[in-house]
Amino acid sequence: MAGDPHSRRARSTDRRIALAREWDDLVERVRRLGSEFADFLAPPRLADLTPGVGEGTGVLINITAQRCDALLVTGGGATSVPLPALALDELQERTVAHLDRLRQVDEAAQLLHHTQERAGVRPIAATFQAHHQAKLALGRAQAELDGKLPHDLAWLWKTVAGPVLGALRADDPAAREDHRIWWCPSGLLSFLPLHAAGHHDGSGRSVLDRTVSSYTPTLRALAHAARPPTAPPRGPADRPEKLLVVAVGEVPGQPPLPQTRAEVELLREIFGDDRLTVLAGREATRKAVLERLADHRWAHFSCHGQQDVLDPSRGGLLLSDGTLTVGELSRGRYDGDFGFLSACMTASGGLGLSDEVITLGAGLHYAGFRHVLAALWSIDADTATELAERVFRSLMCEGRFRPELSAAAAAEAVLRLRDRDPDRPSRWAAFTHTGP
Repeated sequence: MAGDPHSRRARSTDRRIALAREWDDLVERVRRLGSEFADFLAPPRLADLTPGVGEGTGVLINITAQRCDALLVTGGGATSVPLPALALDELQERTVAHLDRLRQVDEAAQLLHHTQERAGVRPIAATFQAHHQAKLALGRAQAELDGKLPHDLAWLWKTVAGPVLGALRADDPAAREDHRIWWCPSGLLSFLPLHAAGHHDGSGRSVLDRTVSSYTPTLRALAHAARPPTAPPRGPADRPEKLLVVAVGEVPGQPPLPQTRAEVELLREIFGDDRLTVLAGREATRKAVLERLADHRWAHFSCHGQQDVLDPSRGGLLLSDGTLTVGELSRGRYDGDFGFLSACMTASGGLGLSDEVITLGAGLHYAGFRHVLAALWSIDADTATELAERVFRSLMCEGRFRPELSAAAAAEAVLRLRDRDPDRPSRWAAFTHTGP
């Protein structure tokens, strides 16, 4: 009978089997389209991933309620390092607390901006008092963040980075540049600064002191980024050797960024007018930026950034006509060498899909920019400008811009910031490098 439960289950089973066969047939048809599709939807082979790490090490962190491990991938193969001190429940507690402290700092900064505007419109005792209280609140939130971050960094060293670097025998700060690693964390660990894990007390027991480390969304992405170009770049008329600078200092609802002008002038000094394309203020629209990205191998963004931890694809850069989202950026196909995101929360992903790397930095990397510098949380504007100056000056060698040195340049710049102000990790621990 048509309404018989057994018959309905049988038809449903037959339908699922037919759909599975159709799926397999479609995948096989795609794989026959050409060599570039031969491994479409196939799990990667280890031999296809190891070229990306070269003489370094890719570190994949796997976290479950049962056990946690680090998989170390080198040119010679892969080895597993147990992480018995890393527990999922403690990771959840620390990550939630860390994100809450970041939220409190951001909210206090927004309140400070709001009260400053109010005091400018109505310069009376009440508005000045509210502005003063907002300053105190921001100071307290910042102090709380800087007071807890060292404990989180020490915990990351104990549970993850220490065992990994011990397995790699990376214990000599004098040989820091001999140890090149790429972190590929999963889950909530992607919200925490693994690259800054350790004790920043002069003991040398930190990732910054013992390695040059970067991030990669996946080892496949790293292998792709490390691959030499298969075709020559477009001719000089189509592909100028210029730096695209996007500078948006003022957007509604956000505090002004006066350092955007300083960064433009800094880059003008380093590159010269003839090697700079500037989209500033109203010129920096989403359409204009996406179009000019296609014509430039290097890009620098000096603007506000934001992230939606519940829907990370909607986060992005705040431009003159709205938000250039992660989703929009990642849909592009570029042939870029270097991107510097001097903006807030450009390396931070989302809670709902924390195993999937959906960040602005990763989006720019996936879209074709091999090296990307970004930030895990809102950063001090002056510090971001200082880091940009150190990195760009390091990469400009006798008039030639060399993005391939960006990982070492970023690591050195962060180390200098750390050594000058070790007790305020919020100023330097956010900066990340993604790429080979």
